[in-house]
Amino acid sequence: MLIFNCTEAASKFFSRVQKGKTITPVDQNPPSPTPEEDEPGELTEQWLVHAITVQRKHVLFVIHIKTRYCMIFADAKKADVEGFVRRFSERWLYGLMRQATQNDLFPWLDGELMEQRYEQACGEYVFYKRRHRGAQKHIDEISWIFQDYAAEWGELPPDEYVAGRFDAKMNDTPRHSKGHKDYYWPDEEMVAHWLRTYSGQGEQGVQAARDRRKEVAREIRELEKQLQQG
Repeated sequence: MLIFNCTEAASKFFSRVQKGKTITPVDQNPPSPTPEEDEPGELTEQWLVHAITVQRKHVLFVIHIKTRYCMIFADAKKADVEGFVRRFSERWLYGLMRQATQNDLFPWLDGELMEQRYEQACGEYVFYKRRHRGAQKHIDEISWIFQDYAAEWGELPPDEYVAGRFDAKMNDTPRHSKGHKDYYWPDEEMVAHWLRTYSGQGEQGVQAARDRRKEVAREIRELEKQLQQG
């Protein structure tokens, strides 16, 4: 199940007023004060959602609370819950497949199991009005960077491909949060989370995939070095 924890701004974004009455999918009474206190589930994914306005258009920032993996949805349609969930699911899967392709991770992916569990996880969703201080700090930072980029570009990302590139840049930025001794990279942590949860990999397989990522990065650096010298 996808759990979207919404800030005040996101709660208003997903709500609409009809005949003077506010209609909202956002549950104002979450089961626990914080996402971490919810009863854990194998395929339960906790995300924080925040909304701002950039160049008179709605922009949503969605961050995975556990890994801090983030996605940005520009020119989002207000109160379109189904459209948001569909767009979210497609972008999440696209980002992961991009990671797998760029880092040669397909040997650790079980396609059939992955598809089954992914559909199960994304088949149900719920919206709660609930904050998360640590994740919000990272969203605020990403929001500032995004607004600077948008001002430089003179427009918002025109399509999902460009938006996905911005996601990738943000997820390749080292972060630090409670529960982590050292800095970590959200894209690497999301891949590890994905392999455990959706592809049935144990810690040995996850570590092998991490090692392959590092090996690919070294190969790319060596190739770039040779090209510069060539």
